[in-house]
Amino acid sequence: MAELIRKQGGVPFAAPSMREAPLEENAEAFGFAERLFAGEFDMVILLTGIGTRQLQRLLEARYGANAFVEGLRKVTVVARGPKPAAALREMGLAPALIAPEPNTWREVLAVTEGRPERRIAVQEYGRTNPNLIQGLEARGASVTAVRVYQWALPDDRGPLREAVHGLAAGKFEAVLFTTAVQIDHLLRVAEEEGLAEQAQARLRNIFVASIGPTTSEALEEFGVRASMEPSHPKMGFLVREAGEVFTTEARRRREKQK
Repeated sequence: MAELIRKQGGVPFAAPSMREAPLEENAEAFGFAERLFAGEFDMVILLTGIGTRQLQRLLEARYGANAFVEGLRKVTVVARGPKPAAALREMGLAPALIAPEPNTWREVLAVTEGRPERRIAVQEYGRTNPNLIQGLEARGASVTAVRVYQWALPDDRGPLREAVHGLAAGKFEAVLFTTAVQIDHLLRVAEEEGLAEQAQARLRNIFVASIGPTTSEALEEFGVRASMEPSHPKMGFLVREAGEVFTTEARRRREKQK
């Protein structure tokens, strides 16, 4: 992303804000597997590719290479977009349903509207999505959330602390977010540094680009409205289109000041 930003004429400051941290306790995933094998689910919703692959590796180690695959063959499998769909293809499976772009909980609910399945497992990613779970339950479904991995703060928080101080001091003209967890972690570190109010206030007054609706919703939880979302939820589109929108807005501001 930093190189893409440079190509757009920007000066990037990269602040890694998260690392993947497998859950220390896997009882939840194993409990899901036992119920899946026993035929207690009608539908499994897979929200991420990396979570699908990690769940496969985890269950393969305990139950054998084909147990998870055979379990999924007996239920309706829903993929939240192309990444979990690709993970399924690697396992020799095809999802019955794929949520279209922008691949949010809304599209998952839409693509499963009218389905008869009522016993549903949802593979979660990073942060729980209560809107998806509540939406399914409102239809009369019994929903089991399956946490496969979570996101932790990076081991080296130095760059993130520097970003917080730079943001609070007004050193950045734009911020790009590629996942909802980043805003959580940025403001957690800002709070640790005693700069939460300043950081949030600055985010409300500068150009903020969001990869898509899920990330935009997370920003709004902190009172921050995204300035733009790309036409496709991919980093290349985000950087290029953010650069175009930012340049256009900057030109308009200059013209108003004349």
